[in-house]
Amino acid sequence: MKAVQLVHTRIAYSETAFAELVLWRVPKPLAGSSHEFKYRLAYVVDEVCVLRYDNEGGKGDHRHAGGKERAYAFTSPEKLIADFQRDIERWNHENRDA
Repeated sequence: MKAVQLVHTRIAYSETAFAELVLWRVPKPLAGSSHEFKYRLAYVVDEVCVLRYDNEGGKGDHRHAGGKERAYAFTSPEKLIADFQRDIERWNHENRDA
């Protein structure tokens, strides 16, 4: 089986903010992951990536927020996207006056 792209979309939140979601089903798990998905979800505000979920080979599933990288417990693509959207809402709420 070859890698199959499942999602590749950009969602505009405002003139200066957007999310980009890319999700692939891969033939075998990437090093550090235990599932058959490769993903990159990024939230960009004023040309700065303020939130990112990804699972680059060797690092496993993790998220970047507030300048910190933390492990992420991947369970399904649906949960991944829901968690990412929840974090976008939280970031927007916490930074609404910035």
